[in-house]
Amino acid sequence: MPYKVAKEAEPQFTLLLIATLVTIGIWIASWFIPFVGYIFYPLQLFATFIHEGGHALATVLTGNSVQSLAVSPDTSGVVWSQSSGWFSQLFISSAGYLGTTAFGAGLLAWMRYGFNSRLALFISAGTVAVLTVVFGVLAPIWNLFSTATFGGLVFTVLSGSVIAAGLFAVAKYAELKWVNFALAFLAVQTLLNAFFDLVNLFFVSTFTNAHSDAANMAAATGLPAVVWVFIWMAVSILMISIGLRVYAVSKRSGSADTLFEDQ
Repeated sequence: MPYKVAKEAEPQFTLLLIATLVTIGIWIASWFIPFVGYIFYPLQLFATFIHEGGHALATVLTGNSVQSLAVSPDTSGVVWSQSSGWFSQLFISSAGYLGTTAFGAGLLAWMRYGFNSRLALFISAGTVAVLTVVFGVLAPIWNLFSTATFGGLVFTVLSGSVIAAGLFAVAKYAELKWVNFALAFLAVQTLLNAFFDLVNLFFVSTFTNAHSDAANMAAATGLPAVVWVFIWMAVSILMISIGLRVYAVSKRSGSADTLFEDQ
């Protein structure tokens, strides 16, 4: 059956649509004015922190240890960890791309059900701050910089601090309508980054032998890396579809009808 947006969901859906159109507009503008694309740079780094944070969390949940987390200026990232067993490898390797998608879909659900937008940005800021301190600083120190470099640590701390401070400042000081837009924009960017990262991974896995999460999965299971890319794409599309479906159904009674109302 085709989706029909519930009447009460129209304000939230409109806000999400505006955030998406702004994203597309900036993307098109970057074709003609290259520096415009740098508007996305902090958001790409945010998505990288969430991606690598997914790996780190999965490592801890499977009883393994994280040696370091690093984010690079080219928006790539890496988590060095000690893991044992094929299940741990499967869970840890999958947690990056799928964790980023889940985070973005979670923001969609948060917005749709009228939860506090400021709190969502505070949580996002806190997530980046914790990842930076615990896995970006303390873990490398604890492991005597066995897998980390000084330059990598400096950029990770710098970028993590700026992103966390920026999200905190918006949540704390911006007018509510801009907080709501920032949350919608963050959700859209997180989901788009997760999906297009998988598209890039497809080409990397198909035409090169570069090290990647999919290559780790291939080594652990024997299935070709590109198969894992398609599996992750399918799961990501499913999660995004569920997140969008949340916008089309009626929510519980008593919730705010619009993201532009005070919360």
